[in-house]
Amino acid sequence: MPCLLLLVLVAFPRVVLVLMYLLSDYLQRAYTGLLLPLLGFIFLPLTTIVYAWMVNSHRAPMDTTNLVILVIAVVIDLSGLGGGEYHRRRRY
Repeated sequence: MPCLLLLVLVAFPRVVLVLMYLLSDYLQRAYTGLLLPLLGFIFLPLTTIVYAWMVNSHRAPMDTTNLVILVIAVVIDLSGLGGGEYHRRRRY
């Protein structure tokens, strides 16, 4: 079951963010305003979820291991953006 949740999280991070915002106070405990979660929804949804998880589980986001996890989340988010551009350029 946890593997299935992880796959849904990676495949549909924006849907998970909206559900987290509407059905729990998980994002409100991690972020004080609405601006950062909104920007995270648009640009880096997986990173927003990972950071909220770290704050809610009382982990230090700037710890070495946690920083590596955050960097991996950023790379996954940015690879989704860059992959589409790569394929678009290749068509023409």
